[in-house]
Amino acid sequence: MAHSKNSGKSSAKDSAKRKKQASSKSAESKNAASPHSDVEAQALTPQTGAALFDDARSRLEEVFEALDIHHDARARLMQPAMSLQVSIPVRMDDGRLQAFPAWRVQYDISLGPAKGGVRFHPKVNQHEVTTLSFWMAVKCAVAGLPFGGGKGGVQVDAKALSSLERERLARGYIRAIADVMGPDRDIPAPDMNTDAEVMGWMIDEYENIVRRRAPAAITGKPLSLGGSPGRVEATGRGALKVLDLWAQQQSRKPEETTVAVQGFGNAAYHFARLACERGYQVVAVSDSSGGIYKEKGLDIESAKKAKEKHGELAKCRQGNGIKGEELLALEVDVLALAAMENQVTNDNVDDIRAGMILEIANGPVTSDADRALESRGVDVLPDVLANTGGVIVSYFEWLQNRAGQAWSEEQVNQRLDETLDDQANRVLERARDEKITYRQAAYRQGVERIAEAIMARGNCQDCR
Repeated sequence: MAHSKNSGKSSAKDSAKRKKQASSKSAESKNAASPHSDVEAQALTPQTGAALFDDARSRLEEVFEALDIHHDARARLMQPAMSLQVSIPVRMDDGRLQAFPAWRVQYDISLGPAKGGVRFHPKVNQHEVTTLSFWMAVKCAVAGLPFGGGKGGVQVDAKALSSLERERLARGYIRAIADVMGPDRDIPAPDMNTDAEVMGWMIDEYENIVRRRAPAAITGKPLSLGGSPGRVEATGRGALKVLDLWAQQQSRKPEETTVAVQGFGNAAYHFARLACERGYQVVAVSDSSGGIYKEKGLDIESAKKAKEKHGELAKCRQGNGIKGEELLALEVDVLALAAMENQVTNDNVDDIRAGMILEIANGPVTSDADRALESRGVDVLPDVLANTGGVIVSYFEWLQNRAGQAWSEEQVNQRLDETLDDQANRVLERARDEKITYRQAAYRQGVERIAEAIMARGNCQDCR
């Protein structure tokens, strides 16, 4: 409850060599800009993707049962508004033509244009993209943004591509979805294995198609193309703000609060770094190779340099090496899940000894595990609240592009804090006042707002 304080065909050798060099050169920039750079191997299969969507809808049905949501709004929210599947042909460096399956899903656009990232991963599938677009719809509504939920994905091993192949793929994706995107319709952004560089290629392709400047059509762009200061660290900064608000409500001091972080990609790194600066004791971090633990607190900058040098945290000499599952079982005040979906499940929920879970990743705790944690009094600050920082600053980028303005990083960070002070506190206070979980409070806040917009559009939306 909200009151708990518990703690095909092989390539020619020269082509393969070029790809390897390109991958090596781009590794550092990917790790700096992709929020999921260390955990890609854990992506979902089609079967687990379908289960993930079922799990997401079960949470939605719980909200329907608790609130007086009109039948029409319920019907609209149980399925995505639009789901587009395409095949993207790409000429590879060795001359072969390869086709990659891809998707763009708009879950609900009642509050505004769809908003959500594009991920490149060999195991991405339609169920996964649909679920992520649903979460984006709820997340944008929770944050009070005039956006609906969208998401995109391309089924590709991005690490096996040369830089030119990645660019051809990114441009091909935009050509395939151009008819359903735009500043007032659907606004893509970075996600797994896509970064500001990829967004630069995408916005250039889109502007070539529409034959005009349209910087607001994509967010997460390079600063030189209308990107926003503060976007790279926004997800981590927003998560820390939500943690601060929770700690204040619980009368906790940062220096008396221990934190373990699963993940060490962009969002996780910036969260851990900023948390240390705030005074929290970050005692453990991990990536796909394993993790490191130090009881008196880690030097996050040192850990980052070690990862950049060796390619994995497991080779960092700071603290003691631990396995990923050992990090999840640490007895800490806060367990920040910043890796992938389905990390805490029925299989390992009994191992969790943290007093609170902060969901920086999307869907890291299954609904069954969530109920088990609730029964034990373990607070969970949900993804649809805790990781809204990224989309909030994407909204700021969209606003700046629409108005022809350029805000300073200080302005961006201040407005992010102000937005979360308002919207996150609404969730925390609702959980306290109604004696419900933070997830229940966040979902109720988001779904109420979406349902209100659906009904405000009239009872004959199907009469066109």
